[in-house]
Amino acid sequence: MKVVLEGSHSVAEAVRLAKAEVISAYPITPQTHIVERLSDFCADGSLKARFLRVESEHSALAALLGAASAGVRTFTATSSQGLALMHELLHWASGARLPIVMAEVNRALAPGWNIWADQTDSLAQRDTGWIQLYCETGQEVLDTTLQAFRLAEHVSLPVMVVLDAFFLSHTYEPVDVPDRQEVDRFLPPFTPRFQLDTQNPCAFNQMVPPDAYMEMRRSIQDGMEEALCRFPELEREFQEIFGRSYGAIEPIGCEDAEIILVTSGTITSTTRELVLQLRSRGEKVGILKIKLFRPFPSEAIRKCLQNARKIAVIDRNFSFGAGGIFTQEVRAALCELSVRPVVFSFIAGLGGRDVTVSTLENIYMQTKEQDAPQQESIWVACGR
Repeated sequence: MKVVLEGSHSVAEAVRLAKAEVISAYPITPQTHIVERLSDFCADGSLKARFLRVESEHSALAALLGAASAGVRTFTATSSQGLALMHELLHWASGARLPIVMAEVNRALAPGWNIWADQTDSLAQRDTGWIQLYCETGQEVLDTTLQAFRLAEHVSLPVMVVLDAFFLSHTYEPVDVPDRQEVDRFLPPFTPRFQLDTQNPCAFNQMVPPDAYMEMRRSIQDGMEEALCRFPELEREFQEIFGRSYGAIEPIGCEDAEIILVTSGTITSTTRELVLQLRSRGEKVGILKIKLFRPFPSEAIRKCLQNARKIAVIDRNFSFGAGGIFTQEVRAALCELSVRPVVFSFIAGLGGRDVTVSTLENIYMQTKEQDAPQQESIWVACGR
């Protein structure tokens, strides 16, 4: 059924269809519409879940650690400073192998105080052991949230579904909302591999001595590797039922491209428009959209980019002292090639600044006209 939905409400619809059993909520702009809509669902009975109103984002995740340990399907949402406040417990969730799903609405970190889109908040948590999936459209948000529950429960790791503030979270577009029977085929009831049970007492999260700790960390890495292998299979199953798929990466016109623009999130949609225009003028240009960031699909990215002459990575994020975060990962993926394309790093759209077709065309022309980047990271439309 086609419905015009706000991006945040696409998340909420997916959580309703997934039959989440415990939802923790602490409002923070711009994710508030997600938990508000879920509160409505719980109030009108369309979602039979325990809705927990907590006093902070730290408590929101702490509550789900307990609920997930008891073996129920769980969900929360956050943004920016709220995600930063959760940092300690993000490690607890992955270390305990709990399949929690969280919508993370990308918002710039303060100071200065800013409520607009910026991926640095989620990417700052890239080493916490959470799977991260970046979305471009409202439809992809709904579909990815359903996939996140299935993936999290299969590999016993938590998953972030990441979407841009306002450009996606507060934008309305037509979304195909599947019926309950289709979702039930794809996402059966959660059967925990282990859980707190008074009939079978056991202890969780105890002190771990040196002769076991490394094995536990390696187990998390095994789960990440399993997720990377499992994701294409999961997408094939999703496509069979719903007729849609996205891929860990999406190459667009890369087969003969001399220059490839690497994007994620909603900047991809604008880049699609630019590439159509450039292709009509005979330019050999393509797009590589990265959806799955953790685990990072290095091999697939390497195969897609290896024949291009130049790569322009557009980062709506920055790691101070190092550069654009997607750029770092792409360069690492390419380093095994004996002949590598030249990689240009562009920083754009921080704090919600517009990234227009004109902005992207300027990025393309700089990449085309220069033999090599003149600086480590090129700050686009920046006054300094």
